Amino acid sequence: MKKDIFKVAGKSLKSRLIVGTGKYKNFSETAKAIKASGADMVTVAVRRVNILDKKKPILTDYLNPKKIIFLPNTAGCFNSEEALRTLRLAREMGGWKLVKLEVLGDKKTLYPNMIETIKSTKILVKEGFQVLVYCTDDPLLAKKLEDCGASAIMPLASPIGSGLGIQNKINISMIINQSKVPVIVDAGIGTASDATIAMELGCDGVLINSAIANAKKPTLMAKAFKDAVISGRNSYLAGRMKKNYFAKPSSPIKGLI
Repeated sequence: MKKDIFKVAGKSLKSRLIVGTGKYKNFSETAKAIKASGADMVTVAVRRVNILDKKKPILTDYLNPKKIIFLPNTAGCFNSEEALRTLRLAREMGGWKLVKLEVLGDKKTLYPNMIETIKSTKILVKEGFQVLVYCTDDPLLAKKLEDCGASAIMPLASPIGSGLGIQNKINISMIINQSKVPVIVDAGIGTASDATIAMELGCDGVLINSAIANAKKPTLMAKAFKDAVISGRNSYLAGRMKKNYFAKPSSPIKGLI
């Protein structure tokens, strides 16, 4: 069987699970959970997580950016100008060009502002960034982002931090079927079984933060997500049985006594 390699923006990852670094009690807990998750890539909120100020606890003391890929993101940005400034700063600080873009529409729903998101994607791609883009689960807008040069499409499963799981399997499936770049479900995953569902739909990866960080036992939950993503991917590759709308006996009926 061929090795099942997860490639994003030219990088080969062993794990299809990407983990956030926010909301943990401290950096020590962050590091333990990420190690248990087996993730090769972590997202870092440039505006919220300390990665440079050595006078304060610093993330890079707990997670070595030479051993794990840092993916700077624009969490907390509500317009294109804020997002662009944040990612340009990340490039200046750490040389990061592989980034996650999220431009939010309002503070209540934290839904993506797709007009600003598309605008920002075009500019960042022109400036040489490799952009993974958080977006709605609208197939038409997802295709637009791909056409703009996005390196990966990251549709939400449900609102950020809601834990509601995948609310629109049909739209997610449509995005997967039309996309030539990786599709990574981002936001709204609540528990390990949600990640399995995402992978069984054919997603290339899953990004998790709140579901691990807010668990009673983050490290154990991180391990659960690691297993869930592997299981879901294997299930997808195996090819599920056809659905039937009537019963079929599991044992042969020929030769009955």
